[in-house]
Amino acid sequence: MIVFNVVLLAVAFVALVKGADFFVDGSSALARILKVPGVVIGLTVVALGTSLPELAVSTTAAIQGANEIALSNVVGSNFFNLLVVLGLCAVIHPVPVDAVILRRDFPLSFAATVGVLLAVALPAVTGGSFFTLGMEENAGLVFRAVGITLLVVFAAYIGYLIFDARRNKVEDDEGSSMPLWKCLVLLVIGVVLIIAGGKAVVYSARNIARFFGMSETLIGLTIVAIGTSLPELVTSIVAARKGEVSLAVGNVVGSNIFNLLFILGVSTSIHPVSVNAASIYDLAILTAVSVLVWIFSLTGRKVVRIEGCIMLLCYLAATAFAIVR
Repeated sequence: MIVFNVVLLAVAFVALVKGADFFVDGSSALARILKVPGVVIGLTVVALGTSLPELAVSTTAAIQGANEIALSNVVGSNFFNLLVVLGLCAVIHPVPVDAVILRRDFPLSFAATVGVLLAVALPAVTGGSFFTLGMEENAGLVFRAVGITLLVVFAAYIGYLIFDARRNKVEDDEGSSMPLWKCLVLLVIGVVLIIAGGKAVVYSARNIARFFGMSETLIGLTIVAIGTSLPELVTSIVAARKGEVSLAVGNVVGSNIFNLLFILGVSTSIHPVSVNAASIYDLAILTAVSVLVWIFSLTGRKVVRIEGCIMLLCYLAATAFAIVR
């Protein structure tokens, strides 16, 4: 059984890499055909495609009543995107950050994180009993009204992106040598391989972890969140290696916005999400991490290698905290 899971894990990684390769090629060609900036494609098409595993996991969890997974998956994925995906891209190649992302998308991602934190933390803290709770004890709910609000903000954001892209078309004398149908085929094949690979990685890694005696809680905090974020990781690294750095940054920031506004919005609209004390601490840490990465991006409008290394160390520290708490 363990041999089967190791082989499945290897095959899944191959599917992820090839799927990301197809997806980046199709996305960048689509951007040229539509004459929109690559960063917009990264914030929309690529971000949606690579966020499908999180959507599947969180929505299924909400339907089945496993509400904590719905929130912890989003928070864990955003941790991974900011610190590992962007950090590794910066280590491979210094990552310039588009001025529009700094002015529009980073602030929205940060505001959404703070908004969710306040929605879940204020009732618990003002109730007076929060600081006496154990990490796994229930600290409150994210109500349907919060989920609906997140979806409304998300719809407004996507509407603005479409309006802005139509208003600021990019003129490309070279155009795209790839026909539209081929772009769409590459996108579909890429998404299928990425989602299938991500699901296979989570399945096999969970079985391997159980074989070595890891707890379900630790598996959820690490393997599930990392597994559903592998599409962002592989797609962004492939994009960085191909020189599509704006696509890589747009993918990370766009995926975080999708996770917070759309995925959490859908999950909480289906069923109010219960929150334990540990999740509130995780949201507070995610808020601090968002500020750190935003500051790194503002300095010189790029994330350099040393900052990428610091981000990777921060992820290791946050994971260690999750293990020992």
